[in-house]
Formats: sequence, C-alpha cells, structure tokens
Amino acid sequence: MKLYDELVARGLIAQVTNEEEIREMIDNGKATFYIGFDPTADSLHVGHFMALCLMKRLQMAGNKPIALIGGGTAMIGDPSGRTDMRSMMTKEVIDHNCACFKKQMERFIEFGEGKAQMVNNADWLLNLNYVDFIREIGGCFSVNNMLRAECFKQRMEKGLSFLEFNYMPMQSYDFYYLFQHYGCNMQFGGNDQWSNMLGGTELIRRKLGKDAHAMTITLLLNSEGKKMGKTAKGAVWLDPNKTTPFDFYQYWRNVEDADVLKCIRMLTFLPLEQINEMDSWKDAQLNTAKEILAFELTKLVHGEQEATAAQNAAKALFAGGGDDANMPTTEISAEQLTDGKIGILNLMVSCGLAPSNKQARQLVEQGGVLVNDEKVPSAQFTVTEEMLREGVKIRKGKKVFHKAVLA
Repeated sequence: MKLYDELVARGLIAQVTNEEEIREMIDNGKATFYIGFDPTADSLHVGHFMALCLMKRLQMAGNKPIALIGGGTAMIGDPSGRTDMRSMMTKEVIDHNCACFKKQMERFIEFGEGKAQMVNNADWLLNLNYVDFIREIGGCFSVNNMLRAECFKQRMEKGLSFLEFNYMPMQSYDFYYLFQHYGCNMQFGGNDQWSNMLGGTELIRRKLGKDAHAMTITLLLNSEGKKMGKTAKGAVWLDPNKTTPFDFYQYWRNVEDADVLKCIRMLTFLPLEQINEMDSWKDAQLNTAKEILAFELTKLVHGEQEATAAQNAAKALFAGGGDDANMPTTEISAEQLTDGKIGILNLMVSCGLAPSNKQARQLVEQGGVLVNDEKVPSAQFTVTEEMLREGVKIRKGKKVFHKAVLA
C-alpha cells in the first residue's frame, strides 16, 4: 500500500484539494509541507500527537517537513474553537516555548540540511509594514467570505476583536511566504483550520497565477486531538517534568473502549495488517489493545526503557503489587503538617488529585479514595509524618495512583 492510501486507511485524511496531485506528490516524496504549532506553552501536548506522527510518516517516505512555529501569529491569537480572546504573550516567552518545541519534535522528525526545518513566522510577520501588507494581499480576501468561515462564526455572538480578525490573512500569508522562500507546496492542519488554509491556497493562486501548485489537506481528528490533551488535572504534556512517563502511559491505557483501535490506527506505527486483526477484539482483549497503545506511544515520546518501566509499574499496581518506583510522587514539606499530620483533603490537593478541598471531600465521601490500599473512611482522615516518611500510596478511583513522601 502506498503512503497516501495508508493515510486514508488510518483515518487521517478528511478534506483535500487536488487529490490526485497530492497523492502523486506524497507517494513519490515530492512534498515540502508545513504544519503550524502555536507556542502557547513550553511543551507540546498529546493534542499535537497526530501532527507529529504525520510528519514522521511523511518524512520516512522522503517528503520534507517544515515545522512552522507561530511566534508571530501567537502575538494575535487564533480565534478557532475559542469563546474568549487568547491572552497576550511576550516575545521572550514565545522564543522560550519555540526552543522547547524543537527539542521535543526531534524525537519524531530529523532536522538538518535537506531534511526537516523549523521556522518561526515572527521572522517575517513582525517586520511587515501594515499598510504594505494590506496593499499586497488585502484585495485577495472577501470580508463576506471570511465572516462565513467557521472559525469566525463561532465567535461572532460573543465578540470577535479586529485583532483576531487579522489571523486568517496572516496565516494565509505564511503559506504564501513559505511557498516563495522555502519551496513549500503543501500544508496540513486540523478541520478547525480549513478556512484559514484555503485562504493561503487561494492567496498563492491569485498572487502567483493559476499554475502555482499549492495543496491543502486537513487531518480527520486534529480538532478532536486537541481535546485529547485535556483531563481533569489539566493538559497531558510530552515534557516528562510536566506529565511523568507513568502518567502518560496511564492516560493512553485508560482511553475509552470505542477509541482504542482508532488511536492505534492513527497514532502508532504498527502495520495496518496487525491492527486490522484487532478489529474483532472484545472485552478483555480491548485491555490488551490499550496496553499496546500506551506502550507504543510512551516509547515514541519517552523511549523504550521508560515505556517498559511505566508498563511494569502499572501492571504491578493493578495486580496489588508493591512496585511504586515509577509512580508519580509529590514531596510534602514539614511546614505543611500540623501536629505531625496532614488531612487527606489537603494532601489530595497538594498531590494534584483534586483541584479543591470540596472536590476532594466528594471523592472521599463517594468511597473513591484509598490510602495504602485501604479505603479512606471519612474526610477527617489524616496521614502522619511517620507514614509519609515510608511513602504513602494514594489511589483515586480505579485508575489514578500517586505517592506522597516527606520532603
């Protein structure tokens, strides 16, 4: 099976322009493509996973990735999928986040001469003269068409600022600039970016003529993939200092039954023939599929050694074993104790197992919290300094484990 057909079979392609040309370019390693990443944090999260895996697949087939960091557009903020205006970031913060992104991306794609490139649109957008910019491309955009775009329609009722209204022309200009200066002939993005991407394709054709080859593809679940990065505790990060390899493994181990094969097909590099054999798996076999998914993705992000350690720790914990060496751990200082004790509610909040004492209390009263494998009897339960010295294992529900130790 050729690459384009494999991408379709894995459920990665939603919409395309010029499908036959795209197929020919991808299959023969002729695509120089870009995917954009907004540097709104100092780590990528699992919502970026699909894009990273796609870049890796395409590079393995001889195509050239461009990781476009939105240092310039981040100064404005993308209104897509949002109900409020994104907070402004300083250039220093954006630059720091960009550096963190590249380090993480290097686990997926190979940078270097004739290989993948990382570029920052701040390098050209921040130097633009606004009047010259509007004169050059303003006539290529219809305000009526822009207002019909889904990314703007979602915000019209609650208020769309003029600042954000500039996002589509700026993103379109990115493709136009990359086409001219980097030979970029293809762009990928999520369904929520479709209007912006079409704007870039149309800008190239209107400015450079109908013969200009600029292709557009969207990923089927990129928008949904962004939701993958969110849990009750916050985002699931690729940075091990933000989300431990154990927590990362557990996140994928706990996906819904209905999603596990879809995730394996889209995100792992297992052969389709092997994945297709799993289609008939049910009940306990789905747990095996989840373990495969969690191991493969943890190995991809953190390496095989960390993946093996996380898998062994998870199996030991669920089997009632004592291997907690790789369990997420929080150090509790002596200053947090009162008379040599700390209440279970405060302890859960300190460990990030609940956002507030109120929610921690609800979990305890529902019988969903265990300390050292014993159900916590009431919200007045306390953990002693002596227990913390030995290490206290806290279990929330059936799937979340944490260890608290004295600093």
